[in-house]
Amino acid sequence: MPTRPSKELEVKPNPHPGKRYSVHIETDEFTALCPMTGQPDFATISIDYVPDGHIVELKSLKLYLWSYREEGIFHEDVTNRIADDLIAALSPHHIKVVGDFNIRGGIRTVVTVERTKGEDF
Repeated sequence: MPTRPSKELEVKPNPHPGKRYSVHIETDEFTALCPMTGQPDFATISIDYVPDGHIVELKSLKLYLWSYREEGIFHEDVTNRIADDLIAALSPHHIKVVGDFNIRGGIRTVVTVERTKGEDF
């Protein structure tokens, strides 16, 4: 059965719940649509988080990011939504999501969302 995009993030129990460590995930294959023109926007999405009780399952994250491919959305909105959805699924100690969008019309956009448990959520 072929895989399909999905907004569902699957989580797994943190195999080292008593330890503080950082997870870095990066993909340069992110695409969404410009809500003004309908043209594709390409970006590198970087996710750094310090897990608490759960970690994200990577295939589900891939399918989740793929789900934005046909969605018209601003850079600022999509980066915040990715962070919000990961926070809702994982409740990490800390998270940082960076959307580094390719140059369009001579302008490059980098959006950084950073939040810490107990301070920001």
